[in-house]
Amino acid sequence: MTRLRRPSWLPIDPYIVLLLGTVGLAALLPARGTAADVTSGASTAAIAFLFFLYGARLSTGEALDGLRHWRLHLTVLICTFVIFPVFGLAARGLVPVLLTQPLYQGLLFLTLVPSTIQSSIAFTSIARGNVPAAICAGSFSSLAGIVLTPLLAAGLLGGDAVGFSTDSLVKIVLQLLVPFLAGQLLRRWIGAFVTRHKKVLGLVDRGSILLVVYTAFSEGMNQGIWHQVSPLRLAGLLGVEAVLLAVMLVLTWYGAKALGFGRADRIAVQFAGSKKSLASGLPMASVLFGSQASLAVLPLMLFHQMQLMVCAVIAKRRSQDPEAAEDASREQRDAPEESAADPVQGQPESRVLR
Repeated sequence: MTRLRRPSWLPIDPYIVLLLGTVGLAALLPARGTAADVTSGASTAAIAFLFFLYGARLSTGEALDGLRHWRLHLTVLICTFVIFPVFGLAARGLVPVLLTQPLYQGLLFLTLVPSTIQSSIAFTSIARGNVPAAICAGSFSSLAGIVLTPLLAAGLLGGDAVGFSTDSLVKIVLQLLVPFLAGQLLRRWIGAFVTRHKKVLGLVDRGSILLVVYTAFSEGMNQGIWHQVSPLRLAGLLGVEAVLLAVMLVLTWYGAKALGFGRADRIAVQFAGSKKSLASGLPMASVLFGSQASLAVLPLMLFHQMQLMVCAVIAKRRSQDPEAAEDASREQRDAPEESAADPVQGQPESRVLR
């Protein structure tokens, strides 16, 4: 698990630094003319490839096994696609006092994005929660988001706000859903290759997202939309997102307790139900918002970094709970018997690293 933790002296995710650097590059050297056409085409191909890899990585058998814990997964889905959007709609009252209309649209889009997978699993594992449940909950959320996020965006943001039309629907199907289904269908033949080269493909993932960010912010610079954002508005956005994250963390923890979930399951619900996926949200925003995508993804980028920093602290504190200590000592006492009975005991933790 040590590979999943950043150094204690580095409070910012290094990938966020790369994202911010990409934004800076787009501000100084935006793609124009032929270069803009090339980056736009490359970004479209990158988005399709991203969702192809998502489909190839999702184990159908693992997902079906997770259906046995349907109450937990349904709780996470409701948090992600119902409660989050309700709070997003409530934030409409903050316009124009704290937020401009474009920033509010980006904030509302943030609430429609699916949950994360990797970080939810990592934090659940650190806090000694139900890791298999976190794996399935994140996977289900990402899969549902391919369909639900565009539909919710069309319904809640309005057709004019996101340019939702028949052409947009075709783009969503071709760039997101078709590649994902293709990855699922080909998983039987390429699944082993994807697993063997997960590190290299992970770099491809992140590089593709950087390309999407550069393309979106270049278009924003060419359209001059950054003149609409002031430091005061950014501060207001950060404050609103901090409140949103705090409310969802409290709601998922105590709400899961009220629903009768045990400690391990409550941890999975809290980390999977309170976070939003940058990897899924950026490509979707690029398809849905077009030239306005840069302002649309700004709230998501800020929220992503905030959730990583806050959840890292919470996961560490959860791992030090008395109940966690009891679970750890129980695991140590039972380890010899389980190892003798099952030579692959311990595999769930290794799956977290994938």
